[in-house]
Amino acid sequence: MRKAAKAALMAALMAAPLAMATVVGALSPALGQAANNPPPVIVDRGGPITPLGGFVIGSVACAAISPMIGTVVLGRELTISEAYHTTLSCFLGPAGWLLADALFPPSVTIQTPTGNQPRGPRRTASGRHFNIPPADATRFVANELLLEFAGNVTAQTRATLARTMQLTQLETQNFALTGQTIERWRIDGTRSVPDTLSLISRNFPGVFRGQANMIYIGAQTQSAPQKSDVGAAQYVVGKLHLLEAHRVNSGDDVVVAVIDSKIDTNHPDLAGVIAGEYDAVGTPAPPHSHGTAMAGAIAAHSKLIGVAPKVKLLAVRAFSGTGESAESTTFSILKSLDWAASKNARIINMSFAGPADPLLREMLLKANARGIVLIAAVGNAGPRSPPLYPAADAGVIGVTATDAADKVMAQANRGPQVAIAAPGVEILAAAPDGKYQVTSGTSVAAAHATGVAALLLAAQPKLTPAQVRADLARGARRIPGKRNEVGAGEIDALAVVNPSRK
Repeated sequence: MRKAAKAALMAALMAAPLAMATVVGALSPALGQAANNPPPVIVDRGGPITPLGGFVIGSVACAAISPMIGTVVLGRELTISEAYHTTLSCFLGPAGWLLADALFPPSVTIQTPTGNQPRGPRRTASGRHFNIPPADATRFVANELLLEFAGNVTAQTRATLARTMQLTQLETQNFALTGQTIERWRIDGTRSVPDTLSLISRNFPGVFRGQANMIYIGAQTQSAPQKSDVGAAQYVVGKLHLLEAHRVNSGDDVVVAVIDSKIDTNHPDLAGVIAGEYDAVGTPAPPHSHGTAMAGAIAAHSKLIGVAPKVKLLAVRAFSGTGESAESTTFSILKSLDWAASKNARIINMSFAGPADPLLREMLLKANARGIVLIAAVGNAGPRSPPLYPAADAGVIGVTATDAADKVMAQANRGPQVAIAAPGVEILAAAPDGKYQVTSGTSVAAAHATGVAALLLAAQPKLTPAQVRADLARGARRIPGKRNEVGAGEIDALAVVNPSRK
């Protein structure tokens, strides 16, 4: 059938020059006469135009003019497919349109928006979800999208999307926690993330969800790493009454996932507590100071005293980077959360902060409903910063940082998302290669709160996340500061595991 269609097309195209030659041959005597006699005298020597000649002339004129008419009517240049449709229909009538359908399938025409665009994220109607970053947003990967397709979308639709929007599929992940299949796509052209999402939302109904791949930061202020000779006292030990709390329990066998940069799992202070490792980034990297410090704050048990030294730690790498900071994305964090849930983590420590993220919010709600305690740093962006996430998401325990004098760290975020406070200023912590460091930030404060939650679950393993949150708040010690600065107060490990002391 396709070969026959091609043959018919070739015949039609070959007939066009012949028809034109016939017309020119018929008109040439008249043209020559006109050239030799300046006063225009028309001499009809070709005889009357036959019906076939009239058809040929009309077809040629139609084929020449119809694309121009289509361009004017549509207000844009015709696609290759549309041009062939109009041209072949001139020669062959309805049969030409069908022939063009077979040989040149219609392509998707992207209607580019004009005028002012919405500044804030928006959601499309009919159950579809598109979250388009506002014009002033920057905390996302500049050339990546996260898309979820409807179940009945064909391979042809995907190919059309990739071709017309200049996209390349990078990665696909099935998430057991939410039942979603999310795909990561790269933008190869020059369109921005907001513009690309906007165009997809209007032109591709088979795409159920679309958003940017957000960026999250785990940042602390660290001094130069010290060698294994630890010369500073851990004020956290006395502040949280850790030695007394450990006489009750040490977080025995509670599974805690630390989603962070690469942890030095060979550090002497972490020996024997690593129960599993997962790398959501997938590229080689040396152990990083941030992740190692968080793991040590929870589970150190050699030269340092961690809050819960007998937990089973899941070392989950979602962040990459060098120096004091590390970055991750929505997609890496989603993979990390899903893996931690599959390993039956009871607590997930998230010592990072970033923008609001619908996909991340949905997964956290699912994890919370499954009974996983979620603890996050409120962030170090300062008192005037808007809420940062995931600490500001529902079901997440947001933790701020205090110093040895119980004062809130100046750089800590404020707001209703602050549930509790924990030591987080000038903390002696583990560092890669068997070294140690002094670090400050809401990140390490969140790790300390995670350790206390592990002590609580070791004592009462059937507690729900809401009950853990309530018990942490009840056991907190009141310190100076407003509710949106310090939450319920500073955590106290002994008061949590031994409520009678409170």
